[in-house]
Amino acid sequence: MPVREMRGQPLARDAMAYVLAGGRGSRLMELTDNRAKPAVYFGGMSRIIDFALSNALNSGIRRIGVATQYKAHSLIRHMQRAWNFMRPERNESFDILPASQRMNEFQWYEGTADAVYQNIDIIQAHAPRFIVILAGDHIYKMDYEIMLQQHVRDGADVTVGCLEVPRKQAKEFGVMDVDDSGRITRFLEKPKDPPAMPGKPDVALASMGIYVFDTEFLFDQLRRDAADPESKRDFGADIIPYIVKHGKAVAHLFSDSAIRAAEEIEEYWRPVGTPAAYWEANIALTDVVPKLNMCMTRMAGAARRFHP
Repeated sequence: MPVREMRGQPLARDAMAYVLAGGRGSRLMELTDNRAKPAVYFGGMSRIIDFALSNALNSGIRRIGVATQYKAHSLIRHMQRAWNFMRPERNESFDILPASQRMNEFQWYEGTADAVYQNIDIIQAHAPRFIVILAGDHIYKMDYEIMLQQHVRDGADVTVGCLEVPRKQAKEFGVMDVDDSGRITRFLEKPKDPPAMPGKPDVALASMGIYVFDTEFLFDQLRRDAADPESKRDFGADIIPYIVKHGKAVAHLFSDSAIRAAEEIEEYWRPVGTPAAYWEANIALTDVVPKLNMCMTRMAGAARRFHP
């Protein structure tokens, strides 16, 4: 029986989405001279970050935090104008969390994990049971509720969103080695020889930069990591590999929770991290039947979805 049915309400109601949107995205060159990568326009009027925010909202998550750092004015202005409609009286919130030297007057966000660690007190004030950590710089449509259900069903310490990619292309990603049950046995950053999936010798599992944690467990890990002078304060380099070694880390396949319109023949995810990839993804929207449908759509049994 699905977790949603057992509990009687979506797990997303007990979750907070935390979007990491502080990076420049230097490979986009001039496109990020004046704004962070998540604030770069995509498909005309949308910004790259709108996909992560739309996914969270349409998954049923009503508490959202966004950590910003590099040249954040354009990003903050966009979020204030386009996303400032949450209702506190309905236990909804939208927190913009710029790096503000909250720990001391010299310390900005030192890494992705530190960008969460420095705001533990703000997260605690919302008291979410789960934290969904999201990268703010990818183009995709996904229902995080399904990932939350798997996290609870598997009793995982962390659930990692994964893509199946050809092994030759996986060298540019964080790659997971998994056993037959989907448990992660190794987490490798940009390996020269990516491990294959069980039964799929030409395919590797690449991290999407999406993680689900129980909130208190994550806080414990962040505090432990902050006390380690050797840490890079990064999820991919430090937090996830530690949990793989000392806890239970489970892979969640993007194909299990990807959202597709009727005419979309495959799951869509693009990193748009280079000018060529960014140009190709935008131009592809002009196809007669584009691979990505950005129009509003309804889904059975759900509220209106508008990705993004």
